[in-house]
Amino acid sequence: MIFSLLITGAPYSSQSVATALQFAREALQQGHSIHRVFFYADAVHTGSKLATPPQDEMHIPDEWQQLAKDHELDLVVCIAAAVRRGVLDDGEAKRHEKPAGNLQDNYQLSGLGQLVEAAMISDRMITFAP
Repeated sequence: MIFSLLITGAPYSSQSVATALQFAREALQQGHSIHRVFFYADAVHTGSKLATPPQDEMHIPDEWQQLAKDHELDLVVCIAAAVRRGVLDDGEAKRHEKPAGNLQDNYQLSGLGQLVEAAMISDRMITFAP
């Protein structure tokens, strides 16, 4: 089965991002595929390379990044929601005259068209919300 995931909760103030990560790992382990993971609303903070959780907590952005590397996942951060919250790639940082981008590697900024396309290609779109 082909899944796409829509995540809307902030990585450290809701369980949605961590639960989606656990679901993705299990689905991949069972032989399913994940077409796209779309981070929307406060979930865009998952793409920030500035997150620095305490050492005894899971580093959720890095966990997603590693899963993406291991399984060639498409991690998409909604550009409108991200820019509003200060999560920028280098191109957007330059465009908005900011000193630097802070989007993690293996994450890309894109629009809602990517979410629609994911829903069309996938057998199931699963939403993880707070």
